[in-house]
Amino acid sequence: MLNPNSGTFSSDDKKARPPLFYAIAWRWHFYSGLYVVPFLMMLPITGLVMVFFTGFQNRLGMTVHVQPQGQMAQVTAQASAVLKQYPKAALKEFVTPKTPDVASWFIVKNDGVTEAIAVNPYTTEILKSVAKENTVFAWAEKIHGTLLIGDVGDRLIEIAAGLGIVMIITGLYMYWPRQGTHCSDVLVPDFRASGRQWWKSLHASAGFWISLVLTFFLLSGLSWAGIWGGKFVQPWGTFPAQKWDDVPKSDATHATLNTKGLHEVPWGLEQTALPSSGSNAGKPGVPAGEAVNLDGLYNLGKRLGFEGQFHINLPQEADGVYTLSADTMSGDLQVPTRDRTVHVDRYTGNVLADVGFADYSLIAKAMAVGIALHQGDLGLWNALLNVAFCSLVLFLAVSGVVMWWMRRPAGASRLGAPGLPANVALWKTGAVLMLLVALAFPLTGALLVCALLIDYLLISRVRSLKSVVG
Repeated sequence: MLNPNSGTFSSDDKKARPPLFYAIAWRWHFYSGLYVVPFLMMLPITGLVMVFFTGFQNRLGMTVHVQPQGQMAQVTAQASAVLKQYPKAALKEFVTPKTPDVASWFIVKNDGVTEAIAVNPYTTEILKSVAKENTVFAWAEKIHGTLLIGDVGDRLIEIAAGLGIVMIITGLYMYWPRQGTHCSDVLVPDFRASGRQWWKSLHASAGFWISLVLTFFLLSGLSWAGIWGGKFVQPWGTFPAQKWDDVPKSDATHATLNTKGLHEVPWGLEQTALPSSGSNAGKPGVPAGEAVNLDGLYNLGKRLGFEGQFHINLPQEADGVYTLSADTMSGDLQVPTRDRTVHVDRYTGNVLADVGFADYSLIAKAMAVGIALHQGDLGLWNALLNVAFCSLVLFLAVSGVVMWWMRRPAGASRLGAPGLPANVALWKTGAVLMLLVALAFPLTGALLVCALLIDYLLISRVRSLKSVVG
């Protein structure tokens, strides 16, 4: 059987040996963990920070409250107050108050910095200003998505997410009831155990109970990744701009509406081209007697059924459009099926495009719901569950390190990887599984195939390497 101290198999009882593939699964669970564990600590910690703001406060910081005073001032009056205090700023976006007792927000570009300015919607008083790209939420999201090192960080996290799925598969295989063990041994931790067995029991039970949810979180996170998401999955799920064949389209995509480093536009629209202003296309929107400005767009939004918090993005180019939107991606709604994005010609006030949840592809619909769950946007219950989930993921990572530390071999020169039996006839099964992972997750698979070849051709054959790894 497998000696937990040395990580090798003894030959005293062949009948007691676990299946050969068990050893391979454990070895790959261990190797994947070497890479994944730091990420399984970083992701839930930054996730907890983000959930605090999405579930309990505001993405721009602590909620700014005001005293309701009846009629809200005109949006143009609020905007004028902002521009009076920031005369060199360019107005980019208006965010309506979610409830009558909170502030309006105006997003401006001021000396190269994207600032969010809270305004009392009744008195037009400037209440607060924050650099939108430097809020606690923004820093947590950037670390969560790129480690603050751009595309390199994105690729490293993408590999970690794929390896995380490998760890889930191998972990479930390893702890699947066999040879006298029962389902209850996995479903309920053995609190009577001690030492490494106590940690192992808790690790197995926690891993089993959150395995499905963790897989969902990893897949929904991968959908944002640059290769698997941006090059493969997102193009399939993107709303086809061809549906607007009677409307001129811009070279810019909806992703240009995002603040740098943040995801604010619905996943299924990010790669979709924006309509273009400057034609007679579209349907009647802003009435002829009403100005096509923030007041006119706000009133149009109300007539179209927008309630509570919604966004009005202002055109930044000559052919740019006004964009009205409310979605869970930006924290406006708690029901993703109510997502809606409306584009309005800046000159005529005509509605050029109106996209709702029903217009999304099946993949985009799944992502709209999945990302809302991932971010804790569906209400207090969702936020609290995400807090519990992130805490369990942290425990999995920590308990994995503790178990390795307790079974590590004596001497700092040895890594303590689980050993393989002398006869590894089933190594090809592991290779096939790794190739399947390579097809599903290209970056992760490429790394695994390379590691598999190194393990089989070098580490398992060269004695000096075996002594360091084993």
